[in-house]
Amino acid sequence: MEELLHKHFAPYQPKKDEEYMCADQIRHFRDILESIKQELSEDIDRTVHTMQDEATLFADPNDRASQETDIAIELRNRDRERKLIKKIDETLGRIANGNYGYCEKCGVEIGIKRLEARPTATLCIDCKTLDELKEKQIAK
Repeated sequence: MEELLHKHFAPYQPKKDEEYMCADQIRHFRDILESIKQELSEDIDRTVHTMQDEATLFADPNDRASQETDIAIELRNRDRERKLIKKIDETLGRIANGNYGYCEKCGVEIGIKRLEARPTATLCIDCKTLDELKEKQIAK
């Protein structure tokens, strides 16, 4: 996702005294999310077509195993992209209902810089850090 972000969009530069999550900021992040979603969808479609075109039955078991491994890796990547598209759709829903840019746990502003790095972020950095610490403690 990061390479998609930095390839197409310059970071948002807030104007002096600009209100947080004003129309310009919302438009900026919506454009980013929709662009990423479009590119991911195109990648998924390309993969499906490529897999259909390259479906070959190899007589050699090593060639067949290699092809199956390649397909498994590709499917795992596409599954991650499918999950990201779902997360983008959820984020676009938060934009539509006016909750975008605010922490789901404590309600504070997530911040433009954090959203630039991860436009689908739902937690402020403090709440995310606490969640990660809890995960580490549970994992031990």
